[in-house]
Amino acid sequence: MDDFWQNIEYATSVNQEFSLLKKEINTFENIRKNVVDNLELINILEESDLNQIIEEINELETKITELEIKCLLNEEYDKLNCYLEIHPGAGGTESCDWVSMLLRMYTHFCEMEGYHYEVIELSKGEEAGLKSVTLHIKGLYSYGYLKNEKGVHRLVRISPFDAGARRHTSFASVSVTPEYNKEITVAIKENDLKIDVYHSSGAGGQSVNTSNSAVRITHLPTKIVVTCQNERSQMQNKEQAMKMLKNKLYEIEIQNLEKQKKDLKGNIENINFGSQIRSYVLEPYKMIKDNRSGFETSNVTKVLDGDLKPMIESVLKFRKES
Repeated sequence: MDDFWQNIEYATSVNQEFSLLKKEINTFENIRKNVVDNLELINILEESDLNQIIEEINELETKITELEIKCLLNEEYDKLNCYLEIHPGAGGTESCDWVSMLLRMYTHFCEMEGYHYEVIELSKGEEAGLKSVTLHIKGLYSYGYLKNEKGVHRLVRISPFDAGARRHTSFASVSVTPEYNKEITVAIKENDLKIDVYHSSGAGGQSVNTSNSAVRITHLPTKIVVTCQNERSQMQNKEQAMKMLKNKLYEIEIQNLEKQKKDLKGNIENINFGSQIRSYVLEPYKMIKDNRSGFETSNVTKVLDGDLKPMIESVLKFRKES
């Protein structure tokens, strides 16, 4: 293509994809070579000397598992950044507190995986916790890893807000949208938008923003609501909110196209993003179970501290096999 480098954005995207594929191929070739070398060593070593290569074999097993997961992250948008939103279900303060626990879990997961995150919007609960929060998460495969977190998360515990120390069940919904890495052309009529401005939430003291810079945009036909309050000016917040809205509307278009394809194939599938995907039980016993893959663990503290990778990978494998 003579004009390939004239489109810098497209050329950069292709070059990044090429570099990523080259890296993955090199990883595979190195693993294959190491496996062959170790098999040859096993054949020539005495039984008492086999311990010399056990450590290297364990390292190879880890690398093979990582490569297997990368192969599962092969859908069109898996490599993209994403927006992650958390909202409480019915339950008032209990559910708002559950949102803040989930926020902590996901931000710790991002830190463990080396993803950069930014709080785009945060609305505090009346007594405790959060009424809503939106994260902008940046990092390779961040959408691929987090896309299956979409759905309802259920918490069972002894309520810290109940004087009678009774067991409560709380719900919160998680939504994950890819940040499409191309210019999105979605027709949005000005009359279809309801734009509100309000005071940004602050941490107190000098960091409180006393101007009406936060922006909330409601897309009336779809009832989609997006908010942004992290930028310094109302204009910047509006631009960020419109970008999020376009991402959501574009995702709806993609979902509709996928549904049409499945209908044409005669594949009827009940897709319900409001379904309960995972239970976090802290009382009367400790257990976190994913309702799709069946993965469960009694180490609830570890998961709530951000160690989500084994559970997420179990869902990726389940999706591949089903």
